[in-house]
Amino acid sequence: MGLFDHLLRDIRSVVDRDGVDSTIPPLDGALSPNDRLDTAVAIGEPLPGVDDVISAGDDTIYVSAGRRVLKLSGENFSTRAVVAEFEEDAGGLALHPDGRLLVCVAGRGLAAIDPAKPNPQWCEAADGSALAGLLSVTAAPDGRIYAVEGSAGRHPAEWRHDLMEKRSSGRLIACGADLGNPQVLLRDLPYPYGVTVAAGGKGLWLTESWAHRLSRFALDGSGLGAREIVAGNMPGYPARLHPDGHGGLLLGVFARRTHLIEFVLKEDDFREEMMVTIPPDYWVAPALVGGSDCLEPMQIGAVKALGIQKPWAPPRSYGLLVHLDGEGEATDSLHSRAGGRFHGITAACATDRGVVIAARGAGRLLLYTGDIR
Repeated sequence: MGLFDHLLRDIRSVVDRDGVDSTIPPLDGALSPNDRLDTAVAIGEPLPGVDDVISAGDDTIYVSAGRRVLKLSGENFSTRAVVAEFEEDAGGLALHPDGRLLVCVAGRGLAAIDPAKPNPQWCEAADGSALAGLLSVTAAPDGRIYAVEGSAGRHPAEWRHDLMEKRSSGRLIACGADLGNPQVLLRDLPYPYGVTVAAGGKGLWLTESWAHRLSRFALDGSGLGAREIVAGNMPGYPARLHPDGHGGLLLGVFARRTHLIEFVLKEDDFREEMMVTIPPDYWVAPALVGGSDCLEPMQIGAVKALGIQKPWAPPRSYGLLVHLDGEGEATDSLHSRAGGRFHGITAACATDRGVVIAARGAGRLLLYTGDIR
């Protein structure tokens, strides 16, 4: 980068902030920090790679963890049965109105599992491009299926690379109930992570992690309506969102934004050298879990004192679950702060026993039985 390029970048950062609002909003109001997430009870043994959780509606839940999809039932969800196992990691889950289980499989595409048939049905490409990076899936009451691919052609495990390369190649996909005729409804999205059909089936909610954005689209017979940005500058990176059973939503936020990361994203020379010379686990980048390795960035006194990580310190990782009302406004939140136990929240679902939460960073499935406004 030459002198003139540096000058243009500096002017741009002052005049229009690269065309986006990079100011990180504070955690206040409904998002005020607390330790409520750390009061949740871990369900059973650890589940390494736990990623998504949905309610089956019959006092059972489906969970994706690593390459398996499990069905949990019984007292305290203590009974675990393997529903399916794939060659790559299983991610987003959804139940189709006809009873099939929809599973996003890394590197392969979308699988539809019919309990009456031994082999799943697959949707593996859209518009001639393989669906290698599907993250979330949902089904409308009319049977139509919607899914999001975080980054076209990129494995979900490389999400950190996608942010540091400042890519914006995600897609929103739609297909019929039979997985036929897949179409790309939106492309060039900044890492779309979560998608769900609104209560009543008349709208579609979408989260975009790298834009820190929550949007809503109208659904009608003519297709997808215009975008309505409900939250355009969130304090973290939004993940999946699932209905709360009362017209609202449960939104997982897998990491918090920090001023250091925002700064690194603007310093192209430093970021490019960092990616070439340092292992990804030690990049100045969001993390699902942190604080246990002396090689991680941010190990100075502002983070730890006498070997104890301060809960108010700039977080290497964070746990945050947000409750949204029917209009997408935050009404409550559960936190596991910098020194907490349950970080990297990727999904949560409502059950009759409480809210079940997937803490991917901790590799645990959690049950929260307290009140959520």
